[in-house]
Amino acid sequence: MYRARSPRRSGREADVYGALWRVLPGPWWVRLLIVLVLIVVVLFALVTWVFPWVDSLLGPQEGTVGT
Repeated sequence: MYRARSPRRSGREADVYGALWRVLPGPWWVRLLIVLVLIVVVLFALVTWVFPWVDSLLGPQEGTVGT
């Protein structure tokens, strides 16, 4: 007989995010603040160092706009 899957995330994803949430200290609002700060830091690092480095590897793209 077919059994429907539960709507919860299954597998490794839920384990990773759940483990990250359990490792963080403090009540839920402190954990949320920590996660938001981490997201901002990662995005800042990507925009500041990673994206320019990848752009230098791709080389210039020439494009023309016709009128």
